[in-house]
Amino acid sequence: MHPQRFKNMDISIIVPLFNEAESLPKLYEWVARVMRENKFSYEVIFVNDGSTDESWDVICRLKKDSKKEDGAVRGICFRRNYGKSAALYCGFKKAQGDVVITMDADLQDSPDEIPELYRMIMEDGFDLVSGWKQKRYDNKLTKNLPSKLFNATARKVTGIQLHDMNCGLKAYKNEVVKNIEVFSEMHRYIPYLAKNAGFTKIGEKVVQHRKREFGVSKFGLSRFVNGYLDLLTLWFLNKFGKQPMHFFGLVGSLMFFIGFIAVIVVGGMKLHAISHGLQAMLVGVNPYFHIAILMMILGCMLFLAGFLAELVIRNSPSRNDYLIKTQI
Repeated sequence: MHPQRFKNMDISIIVPLFNEAESLPKLYEWVARVMRENKFSYEVIFVNDGSTDESWDVICRLKKDSKKEDGAVRGICFRRNYGKSAALYCGFKKAQGDVVITMDADLQDSPDEIPELYRMIMEDGFDLVSGWKQKRYDNKLTKNLPSKLFNATARKVTGIQLHDMNCGLKAYKNEVVKNIEVFSEMHRYIPYLAKNAGFTKIGEKVVQHRKREFGVSKFGLSRFVNGYLDLLTLWFLNKFGKQPMHFFGLVGSLMFFIGFIAVIVVGGMKLHAISHGLQAMLVGVNPYFHIAILMMILGCMLFLAGFLAELVIRNSPSRNDYLIKTQI
C-alpha cells in the first residue's frame, strides 16, 4: 500500500548520495532558490547510502536550519552502502510530489533544469523525461566512449531511443515511481522498467553537465560490464519471465533434436561402412558421437529447467499481479 500523499505538493526531489558532505549545502541552497523563484511546493529527500564522512550530520543540519517557507527536508540513512538502486527505491516509496525528480549529489546536475522537466511532465504529458548530457566534462577514454557504446546497445535492446539512459537527472510522474521496482543495479534501466510497466511516453531533454567541484567519482569501469549483464537480465525477464518454458523448452528441444539426428547419422555411417566391408571408426571413440550425446543431455536439462521454472511461476502468489491503469 502506498503512503498517503500530501495535497498540492508539486515536486519531490530525491538525492541519493555517498560521501558528498561538501556539496550538500550548496546543492540544497541551489534547489531551494529555484523552487522559490518558481513558487513550487516541494520536498527534498536525501538518501544517505552508508556514507563514512559527515554527510548525515550535514543532512540533519539542513533539516534543522531549513526555513518554514522552504520545502521539507527529509532524510533516509542506510546502515551500510547498498548502492544507488536501493537508495532510489526507498526514495521513491517516500516521495509525495506530483512530479518526482532524481538528481546526483555531486553538483554535476543543475537544479535549474527542474522547472522545464516539471513542465514536460505536467503539460506535455510525458510519463518520464530523462536528461541527456550532450556535452560532457568526463574523461573521454574511460567514461565517454564506454558510455556511448553502452547507450547504443541499450537503445538496440530496449527499443527506447535515449542518448543517455543512465543520466541521474530524470523526472517522473508520481504514478510511475510507485509502479516500478528498482533493485540490484537496475537504476541504469529505469526507463526500460517504466516501459515494461506500461508507461510508454518517455521523453528526453538536453541538460547541462557540470564539472565535479568536490570529492571523486564513486563509479569505476566495472559498471559498464555489470550494466551489460543487467541489461541482458532485464531483457530476458521481460521476454520470458512469465513463460520461461518458451525459451528453455524451445532451446532444449532444438538441442535434443539436433543431437538425436547427429547420433542417427553417426550410427548410419557406421552401418554403411560395415555393409560395404569398409573399416570404420568405433562409435565409442568417434568425437561427433560424444558431441551429439552431450547435446541431447543438455537439451533434456534445459527442457527440465523450463518445466521447473513453469511450476515455480504457476505457484507464485504474484502470478496474477497486473498493473491496472484505471477502472470504472
